[in-house]
Amino acid sequence: WLGAAGARLNAEKSSPKEEVAIASVAEDDYCTPKLKSIVRRVATACGLIGGSGRGCQPMQAQQVAQLSDDEFNALFRPLSKKAHIVQFDRDEMMLDQGARDSIEQAWGDQGGASFFFVVSRASPDGNAKHNEELSAGRARSVLEHLEQKFEDPDLKKQVGLLWLGEGFAQLDETFCTWNRSRADTCTETEINRSAFMAWIDCAI
Repeated sequence: WLGAAGARLNAEKSSPKEEVAIASVAEDDYCTPKLKSIVRRVATACGLIGGSGRGCQPMQAQQVAQLSDDEFNALFRPLSKKAHIVQFDRDEMMLDQGARDSIEQAWGDQGGASFFFVVSRASPDGNAKHNEELSAGRARSVLEHLEQKFEDPDLKKQVGLLWLGEGFAQLDETFCTWNRSRADTCTETEINRSAFMAWIDCAI
């Protein structure tokens, strides 16, 4: 399906009419052409469009995004007031009460948006393969809580999961100033034991 996603991306690049239609929609300032492009690619390749809800693994996410680590993180900085970051203990994927509250608050901020992104990570301590599995479990924990709490049959059509492990787009300490599920001290290691969540209300 990565090959198919690439074909769709090439088709998008050759379709200026689609870009004109998107640009005509009234949107928030953060909906840049670059953000809309990545949302389209990720939504298609990671199962958001079509409702399969399969998610993207680290290497797949990097290939689909077609961005460097810094470019990927910079893309989402304009969402600093809209996003929520759920934090986890070391080597854990279970949600504490603060995390559950944060997920519910993030979900409640939908407005008119259609796509809810969950981007999970792991800190670079420990085995890389284990950290990939850990970040995947963290993303699924968010999805499972949403399913249990809201029992919405269309939920999997709205939620896109990306798990990045430790190998792609690690967060720096500036993200500690974002809306976090924990109010305690925050280091670069701690902020990467996390799942980033945000509704994206760009027309894609």
